[in-house]
Amino acid sequence: MSGLLVYLAGPGRHNEHTEPHLVAGDPAVMAWHDDTELSREDALRIARELDAPRRMYDVDVPGGSVWHCSLSLRAEEGQLSDEQWAAIAHDFVDGMGFTGDTGWGTSGQGKAPCRWVAVRHGLSSNGNDHVHVAVSLVREDGTKASVWNDRPSAQRLAGELERKHGLQVLESRGAGHATRGAKPAELAKAQRTGAPEPVRASLARTVRGCAAAAGDEAEFVRRLRRAGLLARPRYASGRADVVVGYSVAQRPAGPARTSAGVGLRERPIWYGGGHLARDLTLPRLRVDWPDSPQYATAAAAEWNAAKRGRRVVQPGREASEPDPQLWRRYAREVAELRQRLADVPAHDRVTWAHVARETSGAFAAWSTAVEATPGPLAATADALAKSAQLPAHQVRQGPQLGTAPLPSAKGAALLFASAARGGRGTVAQAVMLRQLAHTAIAVRQAHTAMQEATRAQELVSVLSHQLVQVRDALPPVPTHQPSGRAVDQPAAAAARRDGEGLRLGVDEEAAEALRVARAGQVPMGSRVPLEPTDESGKQRESGAPIPNRLWPPQPAARLGAGQRPGRPGAPGRRADRGNETER
Repeated sequence: MSGLLVYLAGPGRHNEHTEPHLVAGDPAVMAWHDDTELSREDALRIARELDAPRRMYDVDVPGGSVWHCSLSLRAEEGQLSDEQWAAIAHDFVDGMGFTGDTGWGTSGQGKAPCRWVAVRHGLSSNGNDHVHVAVSLVREDGTKASVWNDRPSAQRLAGELERKHGLQVLESRGAGHATRGAKPAELAKAQRTGAPEPVRASLARTVRGCAAAAGDEAEFVRRLRRAGLLARPRYASGRADVVVGYSVAQRPAGPARTSAGVGLRERPIWYGGGHLARDLTLPRLRVDWPDSPQYATAAAAEWNAAKRGRRVVQPGREASEPDPQLWRRYAREVAELRQRLADVPAHDRVTWAHVARETSGAFAAWSTAVEATPGPLAATADALAKSAQLPAHQVRQGPQLGTAPLPSAKGAALLFASAARGGRGTVAQAVMLRQLAHTAIAVRQAHTAMQEATRAQELVSVLSHQLVQVRDALPPVPTHQPSGRAVDQPAAAAARRDGEGLRLGVDEEAAEALRVARAGQVPMGSRVPLEPTDESGKQRESGAPIPNRLWPPQPAARLGAGQRPGRPGAPGRRADRGNETER
């Protein structure tokens, strides 16, 4: 307890703690302390008083006798007075069962109270007004307070307190859209290593894109490995052929060194699917994949190969370029999905979460393929992923509208996953972008109808800022085909108009743009000249598919035999990622 109180009364990690003082506490503590600024000596004195019952009864609490929680407001909500925070803190500890009062909650009724304090020390580094609640888990009579299931209990109680005290209600809590946040250690490591984001965020996006592009579980495993991730299965108890979960990790960049200069290989940091996002657990992903003994056997074989660092068992469509005709087919499928969403009730959270997850997966696959660092595509994927979260009990087999299943956006993810860096943007990409953005707009409208203004505004920001960058990086719709026949001018103009950040054409316009793309572009797999890559002006040829790198435009690196394009600045990767041994 003394360590926590000294930290709360100290300057903080970034000197953000100003005027630390008590705003509330149990009577035993507040009888001797007021709201004056705390010193280190005051903090140690308060810690001894909070810890007195534990020392008096010599109680050992497994896992520690201190319970600590921070109650925080969004920076946009401003600040509360000490009196308001005191009322909230009293309601909170009472509702959590740490007092013997019968006011706000009854979980602690009939039990001796715990000793506790609420400390306020100015705004956080992000500008959030907050208080810290510290509770001794040994009650006044020497009994132990239960903290079983305290996280969901605290979240439910926080929602009640938001309504009681007239605060902004956190939409994600009520709608079940809460996402995994990065831990302070992860944020610190990203800052220390110069990474643009924590590892957890990039892993979640890569896994989401691979899952959306995969047609079955075995293909999902192979796509994870082609994306450069380490993957390992979690088996059922006592079995080596039944996979019930998985974890992934980034491949270590290189050897690490100790202070003594001894070289040590950096160990990968593994994340389970559920620790990346609730919709990335293996049972949740399996909802959209075929289920049969043959598919299960094939998936188990690929999981075993991935765990042992062996070659893939049976390469699939992830190893070949998709047929160019699929651009037209899947663009129409996404367009049909967008049309049928007009009949989906706004309160059907399961269907809207499913649509958001598939659309997010398509953008995630595109981002993984063409963005060297997280850019607009990654931001769009992450924003839509928040709308894809659902409590486990609400997940069901592929959503249906009436008796017919909804069309899917997984085809778009398949095409975008085949993208390669170093080429040009195409009209085919622009058309698919328009259809996917229409779907994102429909998701935003559903949030608006459900009065989830914050979530809707986040999607509006993505549409009006992030996707516009993608649109501008793609080429304009041509006004003439190679044959000289003019293209329908209204259709071409509609492809360039703005509206809600990105104006999307009707189906006829999309079909016309696709016809232009097919008539004026080299078929996928053909070798086309790119920009000069050296001072002599010699052009390098590439067999890159139609999708390509968007920004910043950089010449593709030269690759040696047996290599495939990698991230800029990174060595080329082997064509078959399955033969890389995990150490």
